[in-house]
Amino acid sequence: MKKTDFAYQAVYRYLVRLIDEVQTDSTTKMPSLRQLARRLRVSISTVQSAYSLLEKEGRVCSVSKSGYYTLPRGNGDAFQASTLDDGNLLEAFYRNARRSGVWVSAHDDPTLLQSMESPLPGMERDVSRHYPRPLNFGFQPFGDIELRAALAARYTRDAQRCWHPENVYVGSDMQGVLMAIIDVLQLRDTTVLVESPCAWNLLRLLQASGIRVVEMPLGEADSINLTELDQVLLTENISLALMSSQFNPVRGSRLPAHNLQAVARLLNRYRVWVLENDSQGELDFISRPPPLRDLIDPQRLLILGSFDKLLGPEAPYGYLLCKALDHQWQQAFLLRSFELAPIRQKAIARLFNGGRLDTHLVELKALLMQRMHMLRQLLDRHLGSLLCHEQPEGGCGIWAHSVHPVDMRQVFDNMLQQRMVIAPGELFSLHGLHRQNLRISYAVDWNQDVPRALDCLAEALRQARQ
Repeated sequence: MKKTDFAYQAVYRYLVRLIDEVQTDSTTKMPSLRQLARRLRVSISTVQSAYSLLEKEGRVCSVSKSGYYTLPRGNGDAFQASTLDDGNLLEAFYRNARRSGVWVSAHDDPTLLQSMESPLPGMERDVSRHYPRPLNFGFQPFGDIELRAALAARYTRDAQRCWHPENVYVGSDMQGVLMAIIDVLQLRDTTVLVESPCAWNLLRLLQASGIRVVEMPLGEADSINLTELDQVLLTENISLALMSSQFNPVRGSRLPAHNLQAVARLLNRYRVWVLENDSQGELDFISRPPPLRDLIDPQRLLILGSFDKLLGPEAPYGYLLCKALDHQWQQAFLLRSFELAPIRQKAIARLFNGGRLDTHLVELKALLMQRMHMLRQLLDRHLGSLLCHEQPEGGCGIWAHSVHPVDMRQVFDNMLQQRMVIAPGELFSLHGLHRQNLRISYAVDWNQDVPRALDCLAEALRQARQ
């Protein structure tokens, strides 16, 4: 490996050769993260970065609690096109979205739009020059102290609303940190309140952990019905409320300030633990009012975030901020023994501290806004009589609603026949909500024929009218 190569690039090349050697007309299980880390003498997070790149390229797919699998070779025509027989919409979406040559309208990776290089590799090179030989950075089971300090400073607003490095914990990814939260708060076999629509990976992780999920849908004017929320908090034994930070990352909308304040008052009154999902909070398009976390009792507040939406799959780490239960968090992260690359953590920290992340975010958000306006114009031109939508206030997707009642699963199947994958709104609920919605991302490959894809969607919507 050349000195200028990153470890994950070497692992990536190794996996490409391995896939070419084992690929058949059926799926083949790939080595686990831990197996490859031991075999190649790299960290688990390095292997995970390489697998993430392969997933984006459609070479492998991950199966929950099982591992990574190669996708069958060939022309990709053997689509699992029907969701009507077995009803497993998520599985059909997930498997087909990973196939090569498929147009996917639901990417949730803003960095796909960037033609410029992410600032992370360059910063990692600079940091590596200061550490030319592997050094002993000490035992840091909660993440690199420089990164934890940078995150604490990032979330500090004033002397009253401040954070310290000991309040911050860094894990291998967002899902791993969420599992730690589930264990520390003993959420299994309890009830969790979720703002809906919600990212399907978080919903399915809660479901797989034996947690009963109560969904609180965003209604008219993107507000939460306060009467319904009060009733749920009164009658249900809610252990945790999972809420968005600056805006709902699926819907792209924020709660009105008066509604947000009223929601916070109710959650505080009932002394509910609040988990603020801040994975895309920095991708807002307008000036930010005080976020939810500023209104919640700090002793019952958790903030969950990640870096991948800002810096790409090379930065898969998740993180948690909490001012309570210090001993429990330390024990949970010690038991998990997350293996995190120290140089990469330091590189991320210095992007924060040196202001380069802010410069990068300005460029990324400008690009997202440009693509958002382009997609809205195309939607009005090609689907104006079929879909209605509002301008998102952040993130990378548009939440659209069918003007006429349609069978959105039939729309999904019809689009698969055209080698296109859409994200019906039902994916973002465990209880069949949002059946007349779909989410359309503007973080897509704009070199493809997007107008043609929207024409196909228009025809599929007409055919599925009820």
